[in-house]
Amino acid sequence: MSVIHTLIMPLTGVLSFALAAGMGKLVIPWLHKLKFGQTILEEGPSWHQKKSGTPTMGGVLFIGSFAVALLVAVVLLAVAPGESYFFGTPYESARFWGGIGLAVGCGLIGFADDFIKVVKKRNLGLTPIQKLLLQLLVSGGYGVLLYIYGNGRLNIPFFGEFEWGVWFIPFCMFVVVAMSNATNLTDGVDGLCGTTGFVAALALLLLGGLESQLHQGLIASALAGGLAGFLVWNLHPARVFMGDTGSLFIGGALTALAFGIEQPFLLVPVGILYIAENLSVILQVGYFKLTHGKRLFKMSPLHHHFEMCGWSENKIVFVFSAVTLVGCVLAVLLWALTGK
Repeated sequence: MSVIHTLIMPLTGVLSFALAAGMGKLVIPWLHKLKFGQTILEEGPSWHQKKSGTPTMGGVLFIGSFAVALLVAVVLLAVAPGESYFFGTPYESARFWGGIGLAVGCGLIGFADDFIKVVKKRNLGLTPIQKLLLQLLVSGGYGVLLYIYGNGRLNIPFFGEFEWGVWFIPFCMFVVVAMSNATNLTDGVDGLCGTTGFVAALALLLLGGLESQLHQGLIASALAGGLAGFLVWNLHPARVFMGDTGSLFIGGALTALAFGIEQPFLLVPVGILYIAENLSVILQVGYFKLTHGKRLFKMSPLHHHFEMCGWSENKIVFVFSAVTLVGCVLAVLLWALTGK
């Protein structure tokens, strides 16, 4: 094993971190100059109105660092002696390049949504139908790609590996849409989506290592490093928001990593916080309709409920990240117990 092979994953993460943190000094003033400021919805906590005008679309920081760090890693592996393994089987390449494509595709959907909100001055951005159709298009393409090269092969904890056949494609589409929308909902408190995404990326980096998946380890390392660099600018009080550009990208990237190691069911413990955020909205809406106006939570998504209970943004980020960490530990233990 060469020195490059040994160091490539940590180097990818460090480079991604440095680029995201460094680019903030240039990109944030540029977003200010272009007046790409966030308009705060009236439905949120009233004190969030003071954040109005904070630059959004900051997800370009970690998406850019993610892409550049991976490009550097691929070039280094291409020129390193004896590293042709990296470009191994078509299925490995499909999971690597397809995963990157899925993450970037989700990010582009978010970018379009942010662009409409900020530049076109339509605060709700893409309509729900438009966003869903675009998500189905991107996730469908990813699902078909993996199905063609991998026959829809997935691991189910305690049951082993199965080929799902053509049913793999709609399952993949469902997970991508659910996860990306869940991370999108989580982006409502300074540093929350970035911090939980960072923890989840580290867990998937570890799982990728346990699975001896260099390809997926590189994606996870670039994602974790980029998010850490972005948090330099996004922790409370945030100097930039990631916007839908970033939150949808995170959901797509985490989903791609889980499918990349053929363990999408481990997204349940890894993404337990995102599931809770999603469920809080579903339950709130359903309870409101059933009771003709009563609310189950003080406000949804879940992080706003705790804000209304008096929790500070920093406390919410700490507790929610701790919950994510516990879920990630459970995912690793589940992986070990299933013998995979």
